[in-house]
Amino acid sequence: MFIVQNYALAVVFCVLTMLCWGSWANARKLAPAGWRFELFYWDYALGVLLISFLFGITLGNTGHVGRPFFADLHQASASSLGHALFGGVVFNLANILLVAAIEVAGMAVAFPVGIGLALVLGVILNYIAVPVGNPELLALGVALVTLAIVLDAIAYRRQAKSAVRMSIKGLLLSLACGIFMGVFYRFVAASMYPNPTHPLPGLMGSYAAVFVFAVGVFLSSFLWNTIAMRWPVMGDPVPFSHYWHGRFNTHLAGLLGGAVWGIGMSLNIIASGRAGFAISYGLGQGATLIAALWGVFVWREFKNPARGVTALLTLMFVCFIAGLGVIVLSRTIG
Repeated sequence: MFIVQNYALAVVFCVLTMLCWGSWANARKLAPAGWRFELFYWDYALGVLLISFLFGITLGNTGHVGRPFFADLHQASASSLGHALFGGVVFNLANILLVAAIEVAGMAVAFPVGIGLALVLGVILNYIAVPVGNPELLALGVALVTLAIVLDAIAYRRQAKSAVRMSIKGLLLSLACGIFMGVFYRFVAASMYPNPTHPLPGLMGSYAAVFVFAVGVFLSSFLWNTIAMRWPVMGDPVPFSHYWHGRFNTHLAGLLGGAVWGIGMSLNIIASGRAGFAISYGLGQGATLIAALWGVFVWREFKNPARGVTALLTLMFVCFIAGLGVIVLSRTIG
């Protein structure tokens, strides 16, 4: 299978992860305005599954290092399969909670609380399990990226025509999202052998692990997304029959969104063999700021910035770039 043996290439893969994770939601804009997110999510989950399988049968069977994709799946232990599968279940719950938190409390609460907590918790858990990199620099980099997320949220709040009111429900949803989003990656990592060039019995390589993770995402959608459709945090319940009313291009938008996110996940896990799980996860969660770039420069969400917003956005991007640089540096010094 194809593996990354150069740290510079691993960083490139992590940056591509940020681009994918920060861009997949743009596919939502390709669907009709009345197409509910819960309906979009079915195609999104299927897109994640299909692209992970495509990675497995192509790059997962390339070269002579490591185990081929299907052989890797065949020899995987029940424990290894269970860890990756459960990682998909946990991620799916976190992702749906994030959407719910945004609906209830807005980005100004959901992102700094949810994604900020996920970033810190995910890096800590993965570093404790596999301590790769300089811990002081890694902590500083995570702090700078977290600060950038907070500044981004403040800018959105100031730009809003009406202030987003804090609610206990929105805060709890954001906290729950952050906890689950912070721990899912560790389950996937626990299913893998740490050195991609030395396969261990029972454990999986990156391609098999991501595919099993994607199976967990898809299957758990029948639980989490069904709950979201029947008891949405906002709006009326959505009958499943409405899914079949969507046109081909509408479903294609969801598949595209899932494929883009899945590409990011695959590249991130592939890069983790050289960069380490903590650094890969930390860089990947900088995706929030990629989403901000889309909002600022493409969707023109700050076309007529309120007072102080331009300064906040500038400081946000400075903290973001500095934080990413420090995280990358932590591997070379550690």
